[in-house]
This record gives sequence, structure tokens and C-alpha cells, in this order.
Amino acid sequence: MNSPDLLDRPAPAAPADLTLRRGAARVLIDNWTGASTVPSRTLYPHQWSWDSAFVAIGLRHLSVRRAQRELESLLAAQWADGRVPHIVFNPALPHGAYFPSPDFWRSSTAGRAAGAPSATETSGIVQPPVHALAAWLVHRADPDESRRRGFLARVRPRLAAWHDYLLDRRDLGGGGLAAVVHPWEPGMDNSPCWDRALQRIEPSPPDTFRRADLDHGHPADRPTDLDYGRYVRLATEYRDAGYDDRAAPHRFAVEDPSFNALLAVSELALAALSRELGLPGERHTERASALTRALVDRLWDAEAGLFRVRDLHTGAHVDEASVSGLVPLLVPHLPADVVRSLHATLTGARFSAPATRLVPSYDLTGRAFDPTRYWRGPAWFNTAWLIERGLRTHGLTRDADVLRADFLARAGRSGFAEYVDPATGAARGTRHFSWTAALALDLLATAGPADHPERHDATEART
Repeated sequence: MNSPDLLDRPAPAAPADLTLRRGAARVLIDNWTGASTVPSRTLYPHQWSWDSAFVAIGLRHLSVRRAQRELESLLAAQWADGRVPHIVFNPALPHGAYFPSPDFWRSSTAGRAAGAPSATETSGIVQPPVHALAAWLVHRADPDESRRRGFLARVRPRLAAWHDYLLDRRDLGGGGLAAVVHPWEPGMDNSPCWDRALQRIEPSPPDTFRRADLDHGHPADRPTDLDYGRYVRLATEYRDAGYDDRAAPHRFAVEDPSFNALLAVSELALAALSRELGLPGERHTERASALTRALVDRLWDAEAGLFRVRDLHTGAHVDEASVSGLVPLLVPHLPADVVRSLHATLTGARFSAPATRLVPSYDLTGRAFDPTRYWRGPAWFNTAWLIERGLRTHGLTRDADVLRADFLARAGRSGFAEYVDPATGAARGTRHFSWTAALALDLLATAGPADHPERHDATEART
């Protein structure tokens, strides 16, 4: 489908909405490579895992076929052990376009025993499992087209293997939750939640790598050189262990609430798409229930009113409050008292920003709050989308409506920025950012209740 077709699809009637929709569509058109969508032509010029899931959720409103292709191109780079790598590299770009580059990860050689693809270079770590939810939403956008093309039949085995990998090889704590072994894996790269664990890591010397991100991002916005050196050290150790989760030292290993909440919701999506294919879904609904119980048992902090990261080296909760601890509002079967407490925290002083309804990535009153530095304070559009969906999941529609309205206003006003300063509302990071545009499209098209896999199961069972 060519660019004019995408721009001319049916659109909202309000002029402001139409302008926003056309702007968002233009971002996705400009960032499309022919098989997938880059997050940013400058800062992130390859395919990123959870970015592609969010992009597919928005693309379904422009072209269902292109949304399907977005997910299929990512899953084509899946490893034999089930992991979906966080970056799929474009071989047409020079290695200097991004660091760590393919010659650092060496996936096709260092990852051979773990089943890395031989013909496609990827990273060796993962990102949050939003993909089954995205696949289900793409299917629901045009079920007839999805069935005609056999979309779910193609992606389901890969999604099931992905979840199996996380729930087996990554249950490092033995408590039923997936662990992350690098700060890049939860997607919230330099969150203060990682600070204490990272202090155990000796950074790689700065003369052993070159940061390409600083060519396109201001140093005040990006992770520090010290943190980056620690990221490189952890990735090097994982690579040198052959990306073997049982052999690697994993000197950084934590259970992250947002990562596991997304896994629980995607298990429900996997159950729904299994049933759509005439297959049993009980295994996935049971795993979603088990994940929900483990989230509450292992990560809920009633006194703080949010979920905490658990450091598996100490066994203790990390005493930091981040947006990751609020994202589990997305999970449908949380205990009622947990939902009430999360809502109180979300609307309280720690996460009510003075200049935007978007949710700060870190406690405004926290010791490490920084309004401009990446995940240490700025308000992000993807986490706002997740929390808006969570609010609707639990019937908190008034707050969801307010968040949706601010999201759409700021997405357009900021030039579809990567994130915004919660103190001033100013756009920060790169502009023309794909998931901001994609999720704006989704919120423009879906102002009603969240489209939950379980809801369709129940509806279809009654008809």
C-alpha cells in the first residue's frame, strides 16, 4: 500500500483530529523501511522489539496488512530458544550508525548455540513482551483479512515459544516471574530502579566503545558515560557466555513489574488468539492468573501504593518509585484494594506532573528525579498509553479520558516527540518518533473501553 493510500483512509471528522491523524500517519510512512518501521531515522535506525509492537497497534488503523508485516518481520528474527531480540539490524547501514552494533553482539556466532539466526544479525537481549497483545489487536482490526491471510496461524507458534522462553529460562528467581538481565531489557534504560544493582558492575573502559547516541541526542538527556560503561560490561559478559541464561553470571538480575504485567496481559491475548484458531487457551489463561498472583505476592508494596522492582541478588525490593510500578494497572484481575491504591498513587503528588497529565517516569519527589534525563523523570507516551488502557480496564474512565486528551494534544504539539519534560511540558528527545505517532493513531480511533482479549472471548461465547 503506498503512502497516499495510508493518508486517505477513513478518518475522524473533527478538523483537529484529522490534522493529528495525518501528521501521525506521515511519521509512520517516513519511518517505514519496506519491511518494518524504525523508531527514529536518526537516533534509532534499526528495528526495535517493543517499538514494533506499539507501531503495529497504531498501523492497524491505517493498513492491517502493514501492521501484520511489522510483527512478522520482527518474529522472523526470533532465536530457536524462543527469545525475540530487542534489535534486528538493517544490514544496509554501517556499523557506526548505532552502538552497540552487530559486530559487538556477534549474534550469529556467539549466539549460535542458543539458536540465533545465521543470516540476520540481532542483539542478544530482549524487551517487554507486548507482541501477543499487539497481534490480537491487529487481528481484531480486520478479522476477515487476518483469517484470509492466516496471520494468527503464522504468529501464534512464535509467540508461544517467546512466552515459554520467558517463563522457563528467565524465571531466575524461581517465583514464577520473568527476570531481566540488562537495564535495556525492561525498556526503561536508565531508571533509578537500576542504580543500586549497577553499582556492583565495573564499567567497561570508555575508550573501548563509542556512543553513537550522543551524535543525535543531547548528553543532558541521555544516560551518563558511567552508566553506559556498565551497560556495555553486562552485555559483553552475556555475549561471552554464549547468551546462555543458565551459564551467564547475570550480575544484574531483577524482576520488573511492568515487564511481567505485559507478559500477563499478553498471555491473555495468546489465549484469545489460540481460541480464535480453534485451539485450547486454558494454559495461557492459567499462566496469566499465575503471573498476576506472583506480581502481587512478590512485587506489591502496599505501604508505597505501587509495585516495586525485586533485586534477585539481595531478594529485596528496590526502594524507588517508578512508572514501572504503575503499569500493572493494565492487568485485569488485580485485587480491588491494589487497584484503589494504584489509582491513589497515580493521582497523588508523586506522579501528578505540573505541566502534563502524562505520567512521569519516576517519582517527582524522589531523590534521583531529573525532568530531562531519559527514564529518570520525563513523561513518555508509550507508558501513558499503557496506563490509559489500565484505567479503562478498571472502569476509571474519567481519568482515562483526561489522560487520553492530554496525550493527543501533546503528541501533536511536540512534533510526536519521544517524551516530554513533566515540569514544563516541553518536548524532549528525538522528534518524529514512531510509537508516539502510532499510539496517537490508536487513541484517536479507540476512545471507548479498552479492547481486552477476555471481553471478546466472553462475547463470542454468548453468541
